[in-house]
Amino acid sequence: MKEEANVLPDALTPQQNNTAEPAHRITSGSEVVRCDGEVESDLTDALHQSVSFSQGTPPSNTVPYNCNNEYFKLLRFCVDSLYLSYQGELFPEVKERLTKLKQLAQHSEIDQQAQAQYAIAGHIFEVKDKGSSIFPYVMEDGAFRISLSRTSKKTPMAYVKLSSRYLCSIKPIEAEMHLRQILNELGTLESSAHVSRIDLCADFVSHENMESWDREAWITRGKKIDAHAVNEKFTGWSIGLGGKISCRLYNKLLEIHTSGRTDLVPLWKEAGWQEDEPVWRVEFQLMRDVLVEHGLISLDTVLANLNGLWSYASTEWLRLTLPNPDDQTRSRWPIHPLWGYISSVDWETDLNTLSRSFKATRLPEDKRILTLGASSMACFMAKHGITDFDEGLDRYILALHQHFSTCGEFIGLSAEDFILERVRLRAKEYNTILNVNEAEQKRLTIDKAAKDYRKESDGE
Repeated sequence: MKEEANVLPDALTPQQNNTAEPAHRITSGSEVVRCDGEVESDLTDALHQSVSFSQGTPPSNTVPYNCNNEYFKLLRFCVDSLYLSYQGELFPEVKERLTKLKQLAQHSEIDQQAQAQYAIAGHIFEVKDKGSSIFPYVMEDGAFRISLSRTSKKTPMAYVKLSSRYLCSIKPIEAEMHLRQILNELGTLESSAHVSRIDLCADFVSHENMESWDREAWITRGKKIDAHAVNEKFTGWSIGLGGKISCRLYNKLLEIHTSGRTDLVPLWKEAGWQEDEPVWRVEFQLMRDVLVEHGLISLDTVLANLNGLWSYASTEWLRLTLPNPDDQTRSRWPIHPLWGYISSVDWETDLNTLSRSFKATRLPEDKRILTLGASSMACFMAKHGITDFDEGLDRYILALHQHFSTCGEFIGLSAEDFILERVRLRAKEYNTILNVNEAEQKRLTIDKAAKDYRKESDGE
């Protein structure tokens, strides 16, 4: 595909000094100077070229993007993923404790592995048995994945991923405040949060046929354009994957049936979604390089410029158009009506409902667990020629207990202790039960109280 000329509006011209904090903010979508083919009048022209757009009018100065109609209904838009880094230094005692917990995670005995947990600020983090050369310590729960480094001025103390589920329940700035509270107990922070990556998304209802256009309809600076399907059913588009900016337009309803992200459904319903309506998501992933190019480094400055970032991504870096075979200048092709709505999302409004059901755990669905149990019981009954349910259940439970006893006896444990070992190991993975023994927990509590007292005495 022929690459588009790299023409940026003045408001988005990269800073000369990439390390300095920006002296200005990116302008909002209404302030950005549009390229040829992107002015509002072109949306009106596009109306006459799109048969599928007969049920609505494109957004304009008089018809705002959030004027939901039969063609396009915006359900929600949000920061879907956030990756932050912090300069600083781990406390020596924290580093020592993490080293011991990592060794426990690597232990050959299950009861030792189950104790590889770090309880802090209401979270029960699983401490991983592996890290990386840069970040050797990794701990994770349903809200945060925190990677911690050894002492180094060149390497951030912490690199943190905030989960999508967590960001559905709390505003990004509030999530960062809670994260900072955790990190302050792990070490001395020497900087504000710097953004390494941010994903912006919008969920919407539209009966537009997303497979109705060819690759040439996408005008982008990205190098890759791919269409996707599962079992011959079209699922969406991806543009620029692997680059410093990428975009995905995909069937979100189909995706949550696979991922189990049922927490989104109540939020969609509150926004007016009906269960027979398709839900699509457009999602832009912006890496640190492109943020720094535009002088956006700290979380505060990035969050203050979401409108400009969305506008840049959806009008400068990528556009969906209605190809005109009579015009070889692709920049003059009119914007597709669907993209007119998408690019007009106003990030300065705050209309999203937050999830009220979030817990910082990582739980499999009961359906998945019980399906495995049903399969196991069915195999047992079939093997022994049992067709009576009550008889099958009784004999299955008895055989299960005998199996636990045999396995436990082999390693010197009772049936109860054998299964409880495995419960604790799963609880570490699911962040549901703190497995640290009482003596160790008491020692940690005393140490923390002494540390807090010293801080208060020193006036910190």
